[in-house]
Amino acid sequence: MTKSDLSPPKQRLIGLMQRINFGCIEGLVVHDGDPVFAPSPRVIREVKFCAENGPRPEAAKQDFTLKKEVRDLLARIEDLRNGTILTLEVKHGLPFKMTLEEDAA
Repeated sequence: MTKSDLSPPKQRLIGLMQRINFGCIEGLVVHDGDPVFAPSPRVIREVKFCAENGPRPEAAKQDFTLKKEVRDLLARIEDLRNGTILTLEVKHGLPFKMTLEEDAA
């Protein structure tokens, strides 16, 4: 699976994680299995002193093969269908862990 295989909202989420590099995304709404960016989620970026803090090099690429962590995140977003990702932790531009709120029904 490559980035170009994805819906525009999922591509946007991947780009956001690559730009953050280290940090988290809070309050990301998911509707019909796609991330929603209105309202905008809160982005918290970690800055490490004497370290590289810029975006991932992949952020400049139009297309690339998705890593296992990204594929797992996207599968979980699809499974969630409708809900809110309270916190999505990002390390090295990749999803690391998340806390979510889902409908009880």
